Amino acid sequence: MILKFFKKLVPKGAAIFLPGLNLKRWFSVQIIGILFALVGVCVIFDFKPIYHLISFAMRILDANWTLGRLIGAVFILLGAYAFLKGWKISNDTVLHASDDNTRANFLNNLVAKRKLNNGPKIVAIGGGTGLSTMLKGIKKITNNITAVVTVGDDGGSSGRLREEMGVLPPGDIRNCIAALADDDDLVTKLFQYRFNKNVSELGGHSFGNLFITAMCEITGDMYKAVIESSKVLAIRGRVLPSTLDDMKLVAEMEDGSIIKGESVIPESGKKIKRLFTDPEHCLPLDDVLTAIREAELIIMGPGSLYTSVLPNLLIKEIAEEIEKSNAKKLYICNVMTQPGETDGFTVSDHVKTILRHVENRKIIDTVLVNNYFPEEALEKYKAENSYPVLADYDELKKLGVNVFEYRLTDNDSSGYVRHNPSRLMRAVYYWYRKADKLKEQQEQQ
Repeated sequence: MILKFFKKLVPKGAAIFLPGLNLKRWFSVQIIGILFALVGVCVIFDFKPIYHLISFAMRILDANWTLGRLIGAVFILLGAYAFLKGWKISNDTVLHASDDNTRANFLNNLVAKRKLNNGPKIVAIGGGTGLSTMLKGIKKITNNITAVVTVGDDGGSSGRLREEMGVLPPGDIRNCIAALADDDDLVTKLFQYRFNKNVSELGGHSFGNLFITAMCEITGDMYKAVIESSKVLAIRGRVLPSTLDDMKLVAEMEDGSIIKGESVIPESGKKIKRLFTDPEHCLPLDDVLTAIREAELIIMGPGSLYTSVLPNLLIKEIAEEIEKSNAKKLYICNVMTQPGETDGFTVSDHVKTILRHVENRKIIDTVLVNNYFPEEALEKYKAENSYPVLADYDELKKLGVNVFEYRLTDNDSSGYVRHNPSRLMRAVYYWYRKADKLKEQQEQQ
C-alpha cells in the first residue's frame, strides 16, 4: 500500500520503479527504517498507545524501565541504519545505472534546473520570428518565462486554418512553444515540420499548426490548447495568446485609406498613420495580466513594429499593467527597417510609434539597439530598400528613454543579418543586472 501511494507521487514510468533497478526493495527499507525510528522515539518519550504496548510487554518480560529505554534506543539506531542504508543504495543504483559522462550530465542538469528555477520572472511580448528567436536565448537564464503572443496573423498556414477552421492563428504560438522546448528533441522537430506545398491540402501547413488546431477542437478554446500543447514538448516557461478574441489588425494610412489584415498591411505601399484592432476592444487573458504584475523584467520585441509588437499593446489593459508594473521594461528595436512598415524609421521613431499607440503611457525604460552592421550585408539590404535602424540619442533622451547598445546579430548563410539568440540573451541579462547603474551613467553624461 505504501509503495502504491508513493508511486502516485512520481510521473508514470519514473526510473525508480523500472524493473531491474531493485529500488522498490531499498525504498521499502527506508520506510521500515523510519517506522523503527518512530517506534524508538515513542518508547523513549512514553508516547501513547505505544507506551502502553511496551509497558505491557515489559510486565510480561518482567523487565525494568531502564531496559525499556535501552530497547527504544536500539529501535532508533536500527531505524536510522535501515534508512541510511536504503537511501545510499537507492542513490548508488541511480548513479551507477549510467556511465560517468551520463552521470555527470545528470547531476549537472539537476544543478542547472535549480538555477533556472530561481531565475528572474520575465514576460516577453511580441510575435513573429523575432520573439521566438529571443526565447531560444532567454530560456538559458530562467524557467520563469511567460511569452505573450499576438493572434493577429492571417497569412500562410495560420491564415488558412483561421479561415477554414475558425481558430485563432496558431503559427506564432507554435514557434514560441518550439523555441522554449529542447531544440534537439525529436518531438520539437516534428512540431516544426512543414508539409511540402505540393502535397494535397496539407501542403504549406506545419504539423504543429495542425496539432494545436486539433487540440483547440478537443479542449474547446485556444488557451487550453496552448497549455496542453506546451505539456507535450515539456517547455521551459509558458506561452499565452494575448487575447482569445478573434482579433484582426486594421491600419489607417496617411492618405486616409483603411487596410484590413496583418498580411496585407505591409504590402499596401502606403505609410501607416495608426493601427487598431477589430473588434476595437479585445479582452486580455487574466493570466497575462497576472504575469505582468509579477514580472521582474518585461521585454517588448524584437519583431515587426506594426504586426508583431503593437498588436499586443493595443489591448488597453496590457499597456496599463505594463505601466503600473515595477518590473524593468526593455524594448528591443529591430535591426533593419522593414519596407512597407518602417521605411526611414530611426530608433526614436519606433519608440514614438509605440508610445503614441498606448496613449503615451510610460512602458519603456530602455531600448536595446544593435551596433553591428557588416558592410556586405548592408549592400544586400540596400537593394531591397531596407536600411539599418540608427539610434538618435537626443530624440530618445527627450522621450525619457535610455539606450543600451550591444552587438545582437550574426550573418546567416544567405548573408543577411539575423538576431543571434545567445547574443540577445547576454545583452538582455547584462542590462537587467546593470540597469540601475547604466541609467545613472547615462544621466551623468
